[in-house]
Amino acid sequence: MSALIENFDAILGGFWSTIRLTAMSAVLSLLLGTLLVALRVSPVPVLRGIGTVYVNVLRNTPLTLVLLFCSLGISNTLQLNFDADDPQFNGYWLAVLGLTAYTSTFVCETLRSGVNTVPLGQAEAARAIGLTFTQSMRAVILPQAFRTVIAPLGSVLIALTKNTTVVIVAGYAEAAFVMKDMLYESTGTVVAVFLGFAAGYMILTLPTGYLTGLLARRLAVRR
Repeated sequence: MSALIENFDAILGGFWSTIRLTAMSAVLSLLLGTLLVALRVSPVPVLRGIGTVYVNVLRNTPLTLVLLFCSLGISNTLQLNFDADDPQFNGYWLAVLGLTAYTSTFVCETLRSGVNTVPLGQAEAARAIGLTFTQSMRAVILPQAFRTVIAPLGSVLIALTKNTTVVIVAGYAEAAFVMKDMLYESTGTVVAVFLGFAAGYMILTLPTGYLTGLLARRLAVRR
C-alpha cells in the first residue's frame, strides 16, 4: 500500500494517459468503423470487397503485431513520424493509430449486426422516394443501427480501454507502464500494486458498462 501512496502522482498520470488514449482512439474508431460498415454493405462489389478484406485481416491480427507495425514499420522503417523530436507525443499518436485501425473493425462488425436488424422494407422505401445509398445510410439505416447496438459498442469501448495496456510496444507510456516500473522497484508489494491497478481499471470500465446499458434501454428501437 505504501508503494501506491508514494507513487500516487505517477499513477494518476498513467491513468490520465490511458483515458486520453482511450478517448481519442474511441472517437476515431467510431468514425472509421462507420465508414467500414458503409463499405461492407455497399452495393458496389469493389467497395464491399475492400471493406471485407480490411476487416478480416485486421480482426484476425493480434493487436501487439498491429502496434509493432506502427512503431517499427511506420515510424522506424518508413520514418513517418508525427513528431520525431517528441518521443512521447509521437508514441501517443502511433498508439492511437494502431488502436484505431484494430478497434474500428470490431466497431464495424458491431454496427453491421445493427444494420441487419433494420427491416429491408425501410431500405426499399428509402430507395423508392429517391434517396441514394449514402442518404439512406445516413438518414434511415445508421440511426436505427446505432440505437440497436449501444450496449455492444459499450463492450467494444471496455475492450479498447483494456487493450491500452499493450501500447508500450508503440512507445507510449500509460498506466500499465507505470505499474511495470513500480513492480520492478517494489518487489515486496506486488499484490498491493496489482490490486491497486486492477481497481483503477475497474473504475474506468464499470461506469462505461453501466452507462451504455442504461442508454441502450432508453434508446431501444421498438419494433
